Amino acid sequence: MQTNRKSAPSTTPRAGGAASQHVPKNWPTHVPYLRLPSYSKALTGEAKSVLVLAKADLPSGEEVRQVVAPYSNVKITPIRDERHPAHGQYGLFASQSLQPGAFILPYLGYVHDHTETDDKSDYDLSLDRDHGLSVDASRGGNEARFINDYRGVSSAPNAEFKDTYIDLGNGKIEKRVGIFVLRAGKSGKVSKGIPKGQEILVSYGKGFWNERTATQEI
Repeated sequence: MQTNRKSAPSTTPRAGGAASQHVPKNWPTHVPYLRLPSYSKALTGEAKSVLVLAKADLPSGEEVRQVVAPYSNVKITPIRDERHPAHGQYGLFASQSLQPGAFILPYLGYVHDHTETDDKSDYDLSLDRDHGLSVDASRGGNEARFINDYRGVSSAPNAEFKDTYIDLGNGKIEKRVGIFVLRAGKSGKVSKGIPKGQEILVSYGKGFWNERTATQEI
């Protein structure tokens, strides 16, 4: 998840990940591109069992998704508009028309528990609150780490974070954070989707910005 405040730090691959040599255009050379999540060695078997399930245990109402990376429906693009809060950095844009409610891609990174939380990371998302699991894309991830917050860019987000389940094969599925096209706003108006060439924008949440504003004031 890219923010308007800092870029990703230099890094080396973490154990358990699947870094790829075939990367999307504009991918930073100092950040490993992941096709699979990178799991912390400190995670217990019980914690991993929360995320990797038998396909027969798929929660009711959920769909198992197939993914192929790099993702052809999005592109990493330099932000050249001087009015954009992330000017000089990058954003994630739709490379094709994306329909309302459509799954775009998963958010990949380093999967860890609360004991390894990096308070300085702008790329850490909650993966399972009940078990204190999160995914941090600061040291490795996929295209989703370049999604910017809508504030200062648009009047509202056009995408959102939601749980999703990815097919691993051999009867196994994996719970991940997914990015979906926004289906409907609070007003009840149905989303028109995301046209080709438009930036994909989410809401990081007020807590994210409140915390960083407080840090700047210290």
